[in-house]
Amino acid sequence: MNTRIALFQMTTGIDPLVNAAAIADAAREARLGGADMLFTPEMCGLLDRNRERAAAHIVPEAENPVLAMASDMARSERLWIALGSLAVAREDGRWANRSLLIAPDGSVAARYDKIHMFDVQLANGESWRESAAYAPGEDVVTAETPLGRLGLTVCYDLRFPALFEALGDRMCDAIAVPAAFTVPTGMAHWHLLLRARAIEESAWVIATAQVGRHEDGRETFGHSLVIDPWGDVLLDMGGHGPGLGFADISRERTEDVRKQLPSLANRRKIPN
Repeated sequence: MNTRIALFQMTTGIDPLVNAAAIADAAREARLGGADMLFTPEMCGLLDRNRERAAAHIVPEAENPVLAMASDMARSERLWIALGSLAVAREDGRWANRSLLIAPDGSVAARYDKIHMFDVQLANGESWRESAAYAPGEDVVTAETPLGRLGLTVCYDLRFPALFEALGDRMCDAIAVPAAFTVPTGMAHWHLLLRARAIEESAWVIATAQVGRHEDGRETFGHSLVIDPWGDVLLDMGGHGPGLGFADISRERTEDVRKQLPSLANRRKIPN
């Protein structure tokens, strides 16, 4: 049995209402294309490296206009929507980089706060300190969906195999990796790491990405991917611009790979 999904590759800007409207249009188009689930990238509601300017738009989850719109669209289109992540204000004054899975009744079926903070200094001069404003999450999160069990991650989490091992231990059928990868790191590591994670966990990997030159001046790599449990790339949306892509996810393919290479069953605990 196949489940059709849609990936919305975005060039998210600094106005949440504009971004929300784009996601709403994508939800309608996804449903018209026969999709049961829509996936968006990391920071799909607001991408702004100017934190003073961004702060005016970062509100508690219950007040977020992008989440409200997505819940309405999920209900009206009878569609699952995986918001790759939104910047959400926490009660302690810090922010969360939060992935939200919305069910067709408009309710939030799962929440995952990004665990690994992107604190790096790249050779090309790019410097990022996510932990200066965002608090890391602590919990591994999965949810039952039309794809089976879906594991939630966000962007930089990709570089930490222990999280993916935990999702494999929970027998996830698919793992979402929404991202806003930089161009240098994307060129070097994006395809390689995503294929490795799919193979290691015998799971589909759905990696919806930001792409192109953004209003805040950054540039992202794009190449939203769907990868099957064997490591084959079924969809690569390229790095040229935003758009909607479709893929059909096969449960039979997952079962076939796991029968051939039962690596999850063969996994052994490695002593410290």
